[in-house]
Amino acid sequence: MSRLSPPLSERNETALQRCDRHLAELLQEVRVAQTGVQVLFGFLLMVPFTARFGSLAEGKKLLYFATLAAAGTAAMLLIAPGSHHRILFRCGDKEHIVRMANRYAIAGLACVALAMVGAMLFIADVVLGSPVAGVVGAVAAVSSLWCWYLQPLRRRYALHRVAQQHPARAHG
Repeated sequence: MSRLSPPLSERNETALQRCDRHLAELLQEVRVAQTGVQVLFGFLLMVPFTARFGSLAEGKKLLYFATLAAAGTAAMLLIAPGSHHRILFRCGDKEHIVRMANRYAIAGLACVALAMVGAMLFIADVVLGSPVAGVVGAVAAVSSLWCWYLQPLRRRYALHRVAQQHPARAHG
């Protein structure tokens, strides 16, 4: 088993310093995802203005719109932590901001995954046809589910198991 991170008490930081660090880390992670989803959203906004869009079947148009909605929702959710931070600035509520920002980030990443899967499915369907599009969509969905949720949740479960078995090695 890999070495666990040192306990927070070894970091020699106050609760407020820990909140500051957690918020800074979270906002940096959100910035990365925000940029990608905003680029995807921008490209998706242009699709209906292409010559071929009008000739697409209704199912493809619905898939396009669902993908656009997922990208828009992802952008909204990933921008929310920055907005909360600005509005609640100097209110002494940083712990709440960190907790809410984490929730928005997790939900936003789920919507990014939906938007990416939808975009892959839409493009594969238009370019390659339905049977291949289904495989492409499934691979994209399983990949994002594994990389973004299942693998870290699996690790989280393992860390909690170790913490329960060896409380002295646990970290916050």
